[in-house]
Amino acid sequence: MRLDRDFFLRDALDVAPELIGKTLVRRLPDGNDIRLIITETEVYRGEEDSACHAHRGRTKRTEMLYRAGGAVYVYLCYGIHWLLNIITGPENFPQGVLIRACEGFDGPGKLTKKLAVTGEFNGLDIVSSELLRVEDEGREVNIITDKRVGIAYADEADRERLWRFKRG
Repeated sequence: MRLDRDFFLRDALDVAPELIGKTLVRRLPDGNDIRLIITETEVYRGEEDSACHAHRGRTKRTEMLYRAGGAVYVYLCYGIHWLLNIITGPENFPQGVLIRACEGFDGPGKLTKKLAVTGEFNGLDIVSSELLRVEDEGREVNIITDKRVGIAYADEADRERLWRFKRG
């Protein structure tokens, strides 16, 4: 069953752990689907989170974070890797969930490469798009928390948050 808008209109701290075990589905141009089980996510939550792109407020780059839940936010990291995020919560409260890993793909850059996700996906609606969706196949998973990765620039308190969720 495809996840609906209400699923993504909730707080990122509720959505991120619930995405673990769900299936990320990418429809390819030839009509075939790539189906991958989500195994790791990270939360970036609001202007007060110094690890969140919206920390310094609304800009052209961060505008996507201020949309209502279900928007896709894709950005280029280090000029090399596209990273896939799903915006959550209400409009004008910038927050989202980074899809960090899926079964067989242990990094967000490897994942987007496998799925052929690029900046062209930025702004896509994951609830209605034919190109990308998330499905619930009823999988039950054990979830563990950990610190987020790759945020050395953030304040210490934000680096210490257990806002990374992984399949246990």
